[in-house]
Amino acid sequence: MPSPTFLPPTVAPEQLLSHLRQQGFAVMGAGSVAQWLGPTVARGLHDLGAFWNDLPADQYLKDGGRYRRRRHGSFVLNGQDVQAVPHRAHWQPLSYNALHGGMERWFDPLQPELANHPSLQGLLLALGQCVSDLRGAQTWHVEVHAFRIDTTDGIGRPTPEGAHRDGVDVVAVFMLGRHQIKGGESRVFDAQGPSGQRFTLTEPWSLLLVDDQRVIHETTPIQPVDPDREGWRDTLVVTLRAGGFLEEKKA
Repeated sequence: MPSPTFLPPTVAPEQLLSHLRQQGFAVMGAGSVAQWLGPTVARGLHDLGAFWNDLPADQYLKDGGRYRRRRHGSFVLNGQDVQAVPHRAHWQPLSYNALHGGMERWFDPLQPELANHPSLQGLLLALGQCVSDLRGAQTWHVEVHAFRIDTTDGIGRPTPEGAHRDGVDVVAVFMLGRHQIKGGESRVFDAQGPSGQRFTLTEPWSLLLVDDQRVIHETTPIQPVDPDREGWRDTLVVTLRAGGFLEEKKA
């Protein structure tokens, strides 16, 4: 018997900040995301999807899987200024990522056309303003991850590390698209208690925004709808952190 699919508890743009403050996360549908970003930025969003067809395989999966493709980029946001920083490793401590923490992961960089795309830059500015409204205006250190999880191995794991925090201030998960898959349910839990919610993002350019200091999150594995056809799930994940990037402390 197939598992039930729960609709996302979406909010309007004017409710985004209050929901982040009240429950530690908020979800917006594609129409609300477009309204929140403004027409100029929103018009270019669907042009970004083509870049997800050129993602190299993740060479760091410790479970031996072949199901994840990704690219990575880093930026600094200061008010209305977006500055790309030289390509750098993605690093997390073991306390946040028990599976892949504690090592430098040098993923291929974002394509220059994606990193410099006006709609991506506008999206980052909107996220920076939101986090400044939540935490207070300051400089934000931003990491951008382009992910494709596929069913090459029969099953794909969007979060092989399980329910986790990322060690940042806010995590944004934009759904770009799902193709011939089932599963991929988003789950968000109170970091200090038992309460949580589960739902499935399906609409292209819908958004899950998470206060990483208050909640933990995960996405359940995906499987192909038809075993003879490969499926995939594309997302854009953006993290924002005050005080600098997460980096290994050198002796």
